[in-house]
Order: sequence, then C-alpha cells, then structure tokens
Amino acid sequence: MKLLYLDCFSGISGDMCLGALIDAGADPAWIERELRGLPLGGWDMRVIRTASRGIAGTRVKITVEEDLQPHRHFGEIRDLIRNSSLPERARDVSLKIFQRLAEAEGKVHGVSPDHVHFHEVGAVDSILDIVGTSLALQYLDVDRVACSPVPPGGGYVRCRHGLLPVPAPATAELLKGIPLRRLDLEGELTTPTGAAVATALAGSFGLLPEMTVEVVGYGIGSKDFGIPNCLRVFLGIPAAPGSVQSDLIAVLEASIDDMNPQFCGHVMERLFATGALDVFFSPAYMKKNRPGFVITVLCRPQDRDALVRILMGETTTLGVRFREERREVLDRHAEEVDTPYGRVRIKTALGSDGRPLRAAPEYEDCRRIAAERGVPLREVYESALLAALAGSGNPSGRQDRGR
Repeated sequence: MKLLYLDCFSGISGDMCLGALIDAGADPAWIERELRGLPLGGWDMRVIRTASRGIAGTRVKITVEEDLQPHRHFGEIRDLIRNSSLPERARDVSLKIFQRLAEAEGKVHGVSPDHVHFHEVGAVDSILDIVGTSLALQYLDVDRVACSPVPPGGGYVRCRHGLLPVPAPATAELLKGIPLRRLDLEGELTTPTGAAVATALAGSFGLLPEMTVEVVGYGIGSKDFGIPNCLRVFLGIPAAPGSVQSDLIAVLEASIDDMNPQFCGHVMERLFATGALDVFFSPAYMKKNRPGFVITVLCRPQDRDALVRILMGETTTLGVRFREERREVLDRHAEEVDTPYGRVRIKTALGSDGRPLRAAPEYEDCRRIAAERGVPLREVYESALLAALAGSGNPSGRQDRGR
C-alpha cells in the first residue's frame, strides 16, 4: 500500500500538486500523452526544474490560447472526462475532484452543480491540472492520501468577478470542516482547485502519519510570498500492520423526543451511505421528562456538512451539535474464509506485533447465507469464526485499514 501525504506548509494549488507528484517520480511524458487524448486544443505544458527561496523542485507551466476555448459548464466538463480514453482510475478521481468543485461553486452562486459556469477553475489549465494530478496518482500507485492543516492565506484576490476576499468563496466552502492553519501572508495560498484536490482525496487531515518515507517531492508555485512557495509531498509505506493509527473525526449529536422510532433504521442507512463511520442511538429523558433518544454520528470532518443536512432533513431535530475529537484505532484487515455454507468475510484487528488480536465474521454475510441456506444464523457465524481461528482463510486483500 502506498501512502501520500500532502504537506501544505505554504498552501496548495492544482499546478503545485501536479508538479510535486512529478517531482516524486510520476512520468511527465506519459501524463502529457494521456492529456493529449482529451478533446481540448490550444494548450501547451512545460515541466521545469526550478527553485523557490532555495528549495528545488518541479514547476508545471500550462499555457492556454484563451481565444480558442469555449465556455464550459460542469455538465460539459463531466461528459468530456467520462467520454475520454483516460484510464478508469484516473477518470474516476478526476470526476470526484470536479464534483467537489461544482458543488462548492453551485452553493456560492445559488445554482445546481450541473449548471455551474466555471471561470478560473473551469479554464483549460485547471482541467489539465486536475486530470494530470489524477494520472500522476495512478502512475505512482497511490492507495491512500492524508493532508496537513491547510493555510488559506489572506487579503484579496482578483478574478473575473473583481476583487474577492481570501479564501475565495468557493475555497472557503470547500474547506468547511477541514483543519486550517493561520499564516500571516497576503495572497491566495490555497486555490479552489487545490482545495478541491485536498478535500476530495484526503481521508484524514493532521500531522504527518506514521510511515516509512521513500520519496519527497516539491511542486513549485508561480508566486513569491516571501517564503518557499511549494507543496511538499511524502510518498511511502504506512506504518507496519498492527500499529495504532491516530486521526481526527467529527462527532455529531441530536436529541429527539418527537419522531416515529420506525424511521430510525432509514435514517441510519442514509447516514452510512453518505460517509458516516458509525451511527448509534442512546435512550434519554428529555425536557418535561419525555422519553427520547440521542443520535450520535462519527464521521470524517469533510463529511460533516452533508451528514448534518441528512439529520436536519430526515429527523425532527431542530439543531445538531458537533465537535472534533482525536482517536486512536487498531489496524485491521479483511479476508474471506471457507465454511460449509459458503465464503464469509472476516474482519481482524491486529496487535502491535502485527498478529491478530480478535476476529469477527461480517454479520451481513452470515445473515444472507443463513437466509439462502435456511440454517440458523448462529451456525453460520460460529462456523466462520472457527475457520478464522483455525487460520484456514484465504486472504482477499487488505480492506478497512484504520477506519
């Protein structure tokens, strides 16, 4: 498994991200060949070795003949990428990043994402930055991305709408729920494209995770803020199996005493489908001694707003409390075992020495097999657990690492 850490000590932009990944080993010639397959014309890409305030790195400079470029909405950009010959993995990552951009721009301008008219972020250079970054991630075989707290910058930035405060409105929307770092500099340190890349890809935000670093890359920005204007990336192997992982999560809570409890299962399904890490209900006595319950949701900070909207829309609550907490979790992996009734997935928690601490069959697998075979659920569960303890499983690949 390859882990990429984005060290945004002076911000992040699309061209800095692409430059850092090329500096870390991605092949610029292959990336450009793939980009030439997009139905875009009138552009040129140069990859330059340069330095910023004494730090050497790679700068990607894309020049565009603006007169040859039509205006594009998100729906057009999405179709352009979907119908391209890009590798499937890079295509999916590109669409994920652009979806984040479209949702943020749509909220800022009060239109649906499909009808967002991209200006700076929809220019050809930004399309190439995003798709190029997605290609570089595939080339480097990155499995997981983590990110440092993000410095947005300060002051004002000039765009087609005139002067806007920094962070720009779309950037501010994208950075909701993300740890920010204050850096007293005038200028746009984090662009909308950079914020979209970080928030779409990173599974956690915080200090450098435990890892064995194999490569360090620097992507050089085009501006001079008086400090090294670079995005630094660390590429390597995450900590050995069984080590305790630390990350930041958001905890959402809502107290409810006037909702049909039959709706709870539906609400839980919606929350899990939207990215919740865990959901649980706790009985409580409310005001006037009414029996009720507290619904608690654990999630990644970047998923907080979407989950709050579900709680507001699907329950009778009038408000949702939230806070951020650090947690430590055991490493884990999943495998499949053979039982007399069929194959069942097993989740195993690993100790500090990498050896299994405990194992549990996947409940949904056991329930499905029990229904199909007409046997007691308990029998399927126990046979899977015995197979796991006997070490008769055939690993199907690492999954659920550190969730």
